Parts: sequence; C-alpha cells; structure tokens
Amino acid sequence: MGERNLQLILASSSPQRRMLLEQAGYRFRIVEPHPGAECGVCSRESPGEMVARLARQKAANVAEQLGTQLKEDELIVACDTVAECAGSILGKPTDREHARKMLRLLSGREHRVYSGLCLWPPLGRTPQTRVARTTLRMDDLAHEQLDEYLDSGLWEGKAGAFGFQDRAGWLQIVDGSESNVIGLPLELLAQMLAGEA
Repeated sequence: MGERNLQLILASSSPQRRMLLEQAGYRFRIVEPHPGAECGVCSRESPGEMVARLARQKAANVAEQLGTQLKEDELIVACDTVAECAGSILGKPTDREHARKMLRLLSGREHRVYSGLCLWPPLGRTPQTRVARTTLRMDDLAHEQLDEYLDSGLWEGKAGAFGFQDRAGWLQIVDGSESNVIGLPLELLAQMLAGEA
C-alpha cells in the first residue's frame, strides 16, 4: 500500500494517537468519527475481535463522511484500544469510581492491551484490519498511589483507566509494542503501509 507520501486521515480525536503519528513523521489530517460509530461490546467477541470491529466501524464512518472527497492518495487510519485483565474487557472509565475499580483489578496483575488498526483506502480497494497485542504487568498499587493518580485526572478517556506514558514506573511491558499501549501500534501501521501484514 505504499510509501510515506500518502496523506493519512486519522479517524480519532485521541491526542495520544495524533502525537504518535507526528513523532513518527507521518503527514495526516484528522476527521473524527461520529460518536455512534462505536457500538460497544457485542456478545461472544474476544478483545481482539471487538477492537478490530470498532476500528473498522470508525474508518467506515469517516469514509462515509468524506464520500467522494477521499482522494486517491489518501488513506484513513482508524484505531480502537481496550485493556483486558482476568477475562474482563476494560474500555474507557465512565467516572472516577469506575476508574478506581479498573485500577484495583489491574493492580499487581498481568494484563493485555489490544488495538484494532484499520486502513481504509479510496473506493475500489479493500480495507485492511489487523490487531496488535501488548502484555503488561502493573505493580501492586498502594492506596496513596491510586488516590494520587485518580486525583490527577490522567485516567480520563483512557482504556483501562491508565496511560503507560503517565506512570511508567509502575507499568512494565512484558511483551509487545509500547506505542500500542499509548494508543496506536506504529510498528503494525508501518507493516500495513508497506503491505507486509
């Protein structure tokens, strides 16, 4: 699918995804999917299946918004990320108490972060969707650490109620991509753009 001369369209309002693409040197613009483009957890979906479906829905929504305005050298990039721990899928917390419950579940445990990544080309070509998985371990958090993090508000809008970039000291990557945990698996994106995945 090609080279860095493609104009990417990021189907996201995530500041982390924007930052990762900027740091990696990609040219892109942002078109946010409508809120209804994410319909949540469907029965019997694995975390990987769910994020792949949601990434594809976001890309399809932005493609529909753009219609014939999507140019031949443009490519929509959509991503969705969740954390999974002990069989529970952890999306974005709804409030502070929900974030506390998620962080208590993660505390002292190994868990996984899944990102679905969809590349949606102009009409006539087939969209591609792949999944990245990173395994992490969170230290056992003391009540004070948990309260301090919740007070910071850094958990807001983040799958699993945490950001790897916020408190790297108590999160360790066991296997996989750091950029995936932050919100956009750059290694997988590069492979897909090169047609390797």
